[in-house]
Amino acid sequence: MKFENIGFVSTRFAGIDGVSLEASKWAEVFEQRGHRCFWFAGKLDRNPEKSSLIHEAHFQHAQNQWINNEIIGRKKRKPSVTELIHALRSLLKVQLKNFIDQFKIDLLIAENVLAIPMHIPLGLALTETIAETDIPTIAHHHDFYWERVRFSMNAVNDYLRMAFPPNLPNIKHVVINSVAQEQLALRTGITSIVIPNILDFDNPPPVDIQGTHAFRESIGVEPDNIIILQPTRIVRRKGIEQAIELIKKLKDPRYKLVVSHEAGDEGYEYAEWIKEYAFEQQVDLRIVTTQIADPWINNEKNQTEYSLWDIYPHADFITYPSLYEGFGNAFLEAIYFKKPLLINRYPIFVKDIEPKGFDLVVMDGFLSKKTIHKVREILESREQREKMVNFNYNVASRHYSYSMFQSKFSGIINDFLGESEQQLSSTPLNKQSVIYLKNRSIPSTINVFA
Repeated sequence: MKFENIGFVSTRFAGIDGVSLEASKWAEVFEQRGHRCFWFAGKLDRNPEKSSLIHEAHFQHAQNQWINNEIIGRKKRKPSVTELIHALRSLLKVQLKNFIDQFKIDLLIAENVLAIPMHIPLGLALTETIAETDIPTIAHHHDFYWERVRFSMNAVNDYLRMAFPPNLPNIKHVVINSVAQEQLALRTGITSIVIPNILDFDNPPPVDIQGTHAFRESIGVEPDNIIILQPTRIVRRKGIEQAIELIKKLKDPRYKLVVSHEAGDEGYEYAEWIKEYAFEQQVDLRIVTTQIADPWINNEKNQTEYSLWDIYPHADFITYPSLYEGFGNAFLEAIYFKKPLLINRYPIFVKDIEPKGFDLVVMDGFLSKKTIHKVREILESREQREKMVNFNYNVASRHYSYSMFQSKFSGIINDFLGESEQQLSSTPLNKQSVIYLKNRSIPSTINVFA
């Protein structure tokens, strides 16, 4: 059994959200080893020839938004809501089976769509499809509904138990941190493997000098300005007010705070407050309003003006004062581009990342005088910066590289192959078994990335 054609499924693979970025990295590893990757979602910036774009699968589709308004924050579900959920489920189920058949998918990778219930009908449709086709599936979970306060009261607990996530024998579950692994087992009895976020630390990032200078000019930053980069979306849990507070206390007009992602997924109220707060604190805030591309996607038809990789090279310092993260893509990206950073000790950082021994400026929910002094010291000392960032790059290379991912993923694939062999050897050879064996061979040894 060779997993030649791999199908990624989610509500969205577009832009630079964490799920889209991590899926792109996984796909890059697979394609480097001869696999073909295909995409199913409600919003896509992938190659159309390898994609199935189904607008009803997007979490912002009008019908799905109406469903979410009727089920989140409520205890009772109206019959009309149930009817629409199942109508969409039926539609999406047909589209998923068409996707599998059209691209001859051997292995499905469900990217967060079976973890966070942003799209109940799609989660149900995918669960039923996986159960009915028995297709090998990896459920890659980035964050679960029990981690988000807004899902604590809902009218769909029956569906959450069924599909978020489902407990099926042909699904292998992957989580991005050890806390999620523990909670998944405690709440559902489902076992999982931890694969943290990754980057290609064996190959330093390519830098487009022309593109990076054009980006700097586009946000109106002068040559002598110092860029403090907040490389996150504008949502409450990112703690952007702490970055504003830091720049205020550094008391240097050359420092400019640049936020690389716009608001949108969780509303605009916090974004408006951040703008007002920066103005009140007399901090020069620049929010990138142009669409920023995923650096792993090379699709001319969907090319945006700048890539995420055009932003990092000009940053002098990174702020990452998040209150909570499933892992922390921006943390890894800062290390990858050899940038010093300030990080808040959010729970996953404390449990999974901090023990690795990185050299960072850390804060515990507030900015102390000691922390501000250390940031200033690093900004003013080239020697100290270079020592710090080179050390961090070497640490990350050992723990968050593509090589680490390949090793763990090979283990998952070997589990699938082992279960298939065991099932065949323990099943009496009836007529159907003989036909199966004639048409599908499973070698005893296999290079899963061949």
